[in-house]
Amino acid sequence: MTRARILVVGAIVVSLALVGVYVAAGGASYTPEKSRNPCEPRPWHENSGGLEGLAEEFTLSALDGAACQLGVTREQLARALATKENRERFSKRFHIDDEKLSKAIRAGLLRAIDDAEEHGRLNGIIAAPLRATVENIPLEQGIELVHDAKKFLSGEGFLSGIGDALEELLP
Repeated sequence: MTRARILVVGAIVVSLALVGVYVAAGGASYTPEKSRNPCEPRPWHENSGGLEGLAEEFTLSALDGAACQLGVTREQLARALATKENRERFSKRFHIDDEKLSKAIRAGLLRAIDDAEEHGRLNGIIAAPLRATVENIPLEQGIELVHDAKKFLSGEGFLSGIGDALEELLP
Protein backbone atom coordinates (compact mmCIF):
# COMPACT_ATOMS: atom_id res chain seq x y z
CA MET A 1 0.00 0.00 0.00
CA THR A 2 1.35 3.41 -0.90
CA ARG A 3 1.79 6.22 1.58
CA ALA A 4 -1.05 8.22 -0.05
CA ARG A 5 -3.48 5.30 0.40
CA ILE A 6 -2.47 4.87 4.01
CA LEU A 7 -3.16 8.56 4.65
CA VAL A 8 -6.57 8.37 2.94
CA VAL A 9 -7.57 5.22 4.84
CA GLY A 10 -6.31 6.80 8.09
CA ALA A 11 -8.36 9.93 7.47
CA ILE A 12 -11.47 7.85 6.81
CA VAL A 13 -10.94 5.82 10.00
CA VAL A 14 -10.44 8.97 12.09
CA SER A 15 -13.54 10.56 10.52
CA LEU A 16 -15.67 7.50 11.29
CA ALA A 17 -14.33 7.42 14.85
CA LEU A 18 -15.22 11.10 15.29
CA VAL A 19 -18.77 10.49 14.04
CA GLY A 20 -19.06 7.47 16.36
CA VAL A 21 -17.97 9.50 19.39
CA TYR A 22 -20.41 12.29 18.42
CA VAL A 23 -23.32 9.82 18.15
CA ALA A 24 -22.33 8.09 21.41
CA ALA A 25 -22.32 11.46 23.18
CA GLY A 26 -25.94 12.07 22.13
CA GLY A 27 -25.27 14.10 19.01
CA ALA A 28 -27.83 12.14 17.00
CA SER A 29 -30.67 13.38 19.19
CA TYR A 30 -29.85 17.06 19.70
CA THR A 31 -32.77 19.23 20.71
CA PRO A 32 -32.32 22.90 21.54
CA GLU A 33 -32.73 23.93 25.14
CA LYS A 34 -36.20 25.26 25.90
CA SER A 35 -36.45 29.00 26.48
CA ARG A 36 -36.90 30.10 30.08
CA ASN A 37 -40.26 31.37 31.20
CA PRO A 38 -39.70 35.16 31.28
CA CYS A 39 -42.32 35.54 34.02
CA GLU A 40 -40.23 33.57 36.51
CA PRO A 41 -37.74 35.55 38.58
CA ARG A 42 -34.23 35.32 37.18
CA PRO A 43 -31.17 34.95 39.37
CA TRP A 44 -28.75 37.86 39.38
CA HIS A 45 -25.09 36.85 39.33
CA GLU A 46 -23.08 38.09 42.28
CA ASN A 47 -19.82 38.12 40.32
CA SER A 48 -21.05 40.45 37.57
CA GLY A 49 -19.67 43.56 39.17
CA GLY A 50 -19.47 47.20 38.25
CA LEU A 51 -21.52 49.12 35.79
CA GLU A 52 -20.92 46.64 32.95
CA GLY A 53 -22.27 43.70 34.98
CA LEU A 54 -25.19 45.71 36.28
CA ALA A 55 -26.08 46.79 32.73
CA GLU A 56 -26.08 43.18 31.50
CA GLU A 57 -28.26 41.94 34.35
CA PHE A 58 -30.53 44.98 33.95
CA THR A 59 -31.02 44.32 30.23
CA LEU A 60 -31.85 40.64 30.77
CA SER A 61 -34.33 41.50 33.52
CA ALA A 62 -35.95 44.25 31.42
CA LEU A 63 -36.32 41.88 28.46
CA ASP A 64 -37.80 39.19 30.72
CA GLY A 65 -40.27 41.64 32.22
CA ALA A 66 -41.41 42.99 28.87
CA ALA A 67 -41.59 39.51 27.32
CA CYS A 68 -43.70 38.30 30.25
CA GLN A 69 -46.14 41.18 29.71
CA LEU A 70 -46.42 40.30 26.02
CA GLY A 71 -46.60 36.52 26.45
CA VAL A 72 -43.50 35.82 24.33
CA THR A 73 -40.00 34.57 25.06
CA ARG A 74 -37.13 36.90 25.91
CA GLU A 75 -35.34 35.72 22.77
CA GLN A 76 -38.29 36.54 20.53
CA LEU A 77 -38.52 40.03 22.00
CA ALA A 78 -34.77 40.64 21.79
CA ARG A 79 -34.81 39.75 18.08
CA ALA A 80 -37.87 41.95 17.55
CA LEU A 81 -36.21 44.98 19.12
CA ALA A 82 -33.02 44.59 17.08
CA THR A 83 -34.36 46.46 14.03
CA LYS A 84 -37.45 48.38 13.02
CA GLU A 85 -38.25 45.73 10.38
CA ASN A 86 -38.04 42.94 12.96
CA ARG A 87 -40.29 44.94 15.28
CA GLU A 88 -42.88 45.37 12.51
CA ARG A 89 -42.86 41.61 11.75
CA PHE A 90 -43.11 40.83 15.47
CA SER A 91 -46.02 43.27 15.89
CA LYS A 92 -47.93 41.69 13.00
CA ARG A 93 -47.22 38.13 14.11
CA PHE A 94 -48.29 38.67 17.73
CA HIS A 95 -50.86 41.46 17.11
CA ILE A 96 -49.01 43.95 19.31
CA ASP A 97 -49.36 47.65 18.60
CA ASP A 98 -46.87 50.32 19.66
CA GLU A 99 -48.96 51.27 22.71
CA LYS A 100 -48.95 47.71 24.03
CA LEU A 101 -45.24 47.37 23.27
CA SER A 102 -44.52 50.67 25.06
CA LYS A 103 -46.37 49.51 28.16
CA ALA A 104 -44.52 46.21 28.14
CA ILE A 105 -41.12 47.89 27.71
CA ARG A 106 -41.88 50.24 30.62
CA ALA A 107 -43.01 47.31 32.76
CA GLY A 108 -39.82 45.45 31.89
CA LEU A 109 -37.64 48.44 32.76
CA LEU A 110 -39.47 48.89 36.06
CA ARG A 111 -38.98 45.20 36.82
CA ALA A 112 -35.27 45.56 36.08
CA ILE A 113 -34.99 48.53 38.46
CA ASP A 114 -36.87 46.60 41.16
CA ASP A 115 -34.70 43.51 40.62
CA ALA A 116 -31.49 45.54 40.74
CA GLU A 117 -32.55 47.20 43.96
CA GLU A 118 -33.75 43.92 45.49
CA HIS A 119 -30.43 42.22 44.71
CA GLY A 120 -28.45 45.09 46.18
CA ARG A 121 -27.07 46.21 42.81
CA LEU A 122 -28.83 49.58 42.73
CA ASN A 123 -29.11 52.05 45.59
CA GLY A 124 -32.66 53.09 46.55
CA ILE A 125 -31.67 56.75 46.28
CA ILE A 126 -31.12 56.26 42.55
CA ALA A 127 -33.87 53.66 41.99
CA ALA A 128 -36.71 56.11 42.75
CA PRO A 129 -35.76 58.74 40.13
CA LEU A 130 -35.01 56.00 37.59
CA ARG A 131 -38.52 54.61 38.14
CA ALA A 132 -40.01 58.07 37.65
CA THR A 133 -38.03 58.48 34.43
CA VAL A 134 -39.11 55.10 33.06
CA GLU A 135 -42.83 55.43 33.86
CA ASN A 136 -43.49 57.82 30.97
CA ILE A 137 -40.61 57.08 28.65
CA PRO A 138 -41.42 57.06 24.91
CA LEU A 139 -41.18 53.74 23.09
CA GLU A 140 -38.01 54.51 21.10
CA GLN A 141 -36.12 55.66 24.20
CA GLY A 142 -37.38 52.62 26.12
CA ILE A 143 -36.04 50.34 23.41
CA GLU A 144 -32.75 52.27 23.47
CA LEU A 145 -32.50 51.65 27.23
CA VAL A 146 -33.09 47.94 26.79
CA HIS A 147 -30.42 47.86 24.08
CA ASP A 148 -27.88 49.87 26.03
CA ALA A 149 -28.62 49.83 29.75
CA LYS A 150 -25.04 50.86 30.45
CA LYS A 151 -25.70 54.22 28.80
CA PHE A 152 -28.87 54.64 30.87
CA LEU A 153 -27.28 53.59 34.13
CA SER A 154 -24.20 55.74 33.59
CA GLY A 155 -26.32 58.82 32.92
CA GLU A 156 -25.37 59.26 29.28
CA GLY A 157 -27.85 60.21 26.59
CA PHE A 158 -31.03 61.87 27.79
CA LEU A 159 -30.00 61.33 31.44
CA SER A 160 -26.66 63.07 31.07
CA GLY A 161 -25.33 64.61 34.22
CA ILE A 162 -26.21 61.89 36.73
CA GLY A 163 -23.62 59.31 35.66
CA ASP A 164 -20.96 60.26 38.20
CA ALA A 165 -23.53 60.36 40.98
CA LEU A 166 -24.82 56.92 40.04
CA GLU A 167 -21.31 55.45 39.87
CA GLU A 168 -20.71 56.70 43.42
CA LEU A 169 -23.94 55.14 44.65
CA LEU A 170 -23.44 51.70 43.11
CA PRO A 171 -22.86 49.08 45.82
